[in-house]
Formats: sequence, C-alpha cells, structure tokens
Amino acid sequence: MSQQPLDDRNRIAALRLARTPRLGPVTYLKLLRRFGSPADAIDALPDLVRQKRLRPFSTPSEGAAENELEALACSGDALYLLGDSDYPEALSLIPDPPVALIARGRCDLLERPACAIVGSRNASAAGARQARDLARALASHDVVTVSGLARGIDGAAHRGALETGTIAAVAGGADIIYPPEHADLQHRIAEQGLIVSEQALGTRPVARDFPRRNRIISGLSLATLVVEAALQSGSLITARLAGEQGREVMALPGSPLDPRARGTNRLLRDGAHLVETADDILDILKSCRLTPQGLSEQDQDALFPGSEDNAPEFDLPEPLAHDSADGAGLQAMLSMTPVSVDELARQTGRPLGEVQAELLELELEGEISVTAGGLVQRNAGD
Repeated sequence: MSQQPLDDRNRIAALRLARTPRLGPVTYLKLLRRFGSPADAIDALPDLVRQKRLRPFSTPSEGAAENELEALACSGDALYLLGDSDYPEALSLIPDPPVALIARGRCDLLERPACAIVGSRNASAAGARQARDLARALASHDVVTVSGLARGIDGAAHRGALETGTIAAVAGGADIIYPPEHADLQHRIAEQGLIVSEQALGTRPVARDFPRRNRIISGLSLATLVVEAALQSGSLITARLAGEQGREVMALPGSPLDPRARGTNRLLRDGAHLVETADDILDILKSCRLTPQGLSEQDQDALFPGSEDNAPEFDLPEPLAHDSADGAGLQAMLSMTPVSVDELARQTGRPLGEVQAELLELELEGEISVTAGGLVQRNAGD
C-alpha cells in the first residue's frame, strides 16, 4: 500500500487534531475516513459537533501549531504524524497509535528491528544485570532495545544497549528530564540513541501519562520481554498491551519467593514465552510478523490516501468521541463482575480494536480496572 507525504496544510491540521483534548487516535481515524484529510476534517469538525450534539472540542489554533513546528525546527527534533509517509510502520499498526510522535536523536533506529525490555523499578541486582546483558547481546545482533527510561530494569536495559543505540519512550516531553537521577542517561540517549514522546515539548508528565507511554514501548517493538515485575507492576500493562497489539510477550522466570518474580511467573503461566538467553529472544524475533491490530481496511485506506485501492466509504460510525452516546453505552455495560473484551465487542457489535482503545481510555481515567487475566470491570464507586 503506497503512502503519500502530508503537505504543510495537512501537517498543521494533523498536529492541531493531535493536540485536541478528548480527540484520540480512534476518533482521528474516523475523521479521516469521513473527510479524507486532516485539513478537511478540522474544517468540518465544528459543524459535525453541532449536528451530533457533542461537547465542543478545544482545538488549538493554526498559530499554536505553527509555533510548535517552529520550536521543533529550532530544537532539531523530528515530528512523525499518523498517516504521513515516514511514520514508523510498527507503531502505525497498533489499535491506538499516537497521532503525533516527537523524536529526539537517531531516527534511523526506528527502521531497525526492536525488542522492548521492561520490568520492575525496584529491581534486584541480578535482574538489572540480566536486563543490561540481554540488551547488550541483542545490540550485537542489530536489534534495538526499547524501554521507558524508568528506574530499575528500564535504565539497566538502556545502558546495556547505549553504545549501539536504544529507544526511550517517555511520558512527558522529550526535553523533560524524568526521573531526575536519569538526567545523564537521558542526555546520552538523546546523543547516541533516540527519545520519543507523543507529548509536546515542555510537557511535564502526570500519572496517567505513564500507562499511555507503555503502548508506545510495545508498539515500536516486535516483542516485549518482562525481566522482573510484581503483580501490580506497570510492566504487566506493557505486556498486556503487547499481546493486544499482536506482538509476542516473553518473560524471565524467577523465584516464587521473590515478589518481583510473581508478575513474570504469572505471565509464563498465561502463555508468555519463557526465555533465559539472548538466543532464546532472537529465535522468537525471527518468527515475528507485523500485522494490523484494530485497524479495518477502511481505517488503513484513510491512513494511506495515496493507496491504489478503492476509496473507502466515508462513514463516521458512533461514537465520534469517548464521551458520546455509544461510549457511555460501553461504560454502562461494565459492572463489578469482570467480563472479557471479546464479549464486550460481541455485545456492542463494534470492532475489537476500537473497544480496546476506548477501554484503555477508561482505564487511564480510573473508571475501570483490568484483572490479571485480562478481564475488565467497573471500579467501586463508579
């Protein structure tokens, strides 16, 4: 499927949509499907809001988008926009790819095969050593390590791959140092590797940004390896997202007496690949194939308007936004009794990827929680 680069008008429009609160990737795709281009979509959005009686969107002005583009030009950072010809392929195939991705450093790393290595912030010395050694071994085979620059396992994995290049997906702006003790490491990654973020420069991370960051870690990677993780670890969110994205999930086994091994051991019981060496990981990576998850043929055509395929029907199914009528209907179907995502998709008649993306929004807002078995339930008090 051929891709056409976005012109300046559509780049500005796409960036404005990316910076519009409540308008996420799923809605962005629906707008493209309906109107054909980011510029036409943003022009039609006010009328559409009135027709559908939706809560208005606070879309930034053209001037604000132009200022952000100018700031990126001054900083030397790259901007990838969903649907543009140079957008990272692996990330474009997940159910909810970021509409805008800022990259600081060696963008060539996005073209190489990648493996995520994540794990506990409170890592053991042995776990940190394993993460570092595995990342270094993968680097010797031209595999890029992707992680989240967090304390513990993430930092160890980045250090192991630093000499040949590593990718850090961060929750705040690419220019914001976090955590503070990783200031030197973050500077070195910006020089020798790559930092990516869907946030504008200068944005300080808040709690809800970290789980959203996790989908980028797994989305850039062919597979995700969890080295150490407690049962409530955010690394298990990354592993779950990897599975939902159609990517392989791997885990290192650990002692049942160590709380940091309970999450990884549970992943293994649930079907994750057991790995012990870099050769185990490389064998799994050889069989990995990138496939679209949650994107219908129409969505793919909307992303790549230069395709020789037939033009899609520009139909905008509900909901346009997360808090519209159908979105409330999905939330209303949830209770304190856990239910599978597949069952929700069957009962709503909506595409699985669309339901997954909306459930992620609800999870990040604290409306729902996901059990260790991947079932979803409404949180108490909602």
